[in-house]
Amino acid sequence: MPRGDKSSYTDKQKRQAEHIEEGYEHRGVGKKEAERRAWATVNKETGGGNKSGSGRGVPDTNVSSKRGGRIGGPRGGKASARRPAAARSRPAEKAAATRKRNATKRPGARKTSRKR
Repeated sequence: MPRGDKSSYTDKQKRQAEHIEEGYEHRGVGKKEAERRAWATVNKETGGGNKSGSGRGVPDTNVSSKRGGRIGGPRGGKASARRPAAARSRPAEKAAATRKRNATKRPGARKTSRKR
């Protein structure tokens, strides 16, 4: 089987690669590079070509799929950055006051000591 032959891949893997490739092209990656990245992603998630049949499959991982997206939701922390510094520190002050208030209410609560 020559290098680059996709006959050992299942239909599902081929569909996955096509979908991933379209996503890369939509983001401005070139056609060949998008195809290369797409198949690399499919190989990483599914362990390469998996022909159907009893005992021939390997459980898929979804490592690559979990990497996408922004940290902190769709706004990516911009909501906090838009507020002035005084407004940003207000929740921190409020949280500190709440912790202090709760510490006096609970006599059994104790600080954790640092190990040296």
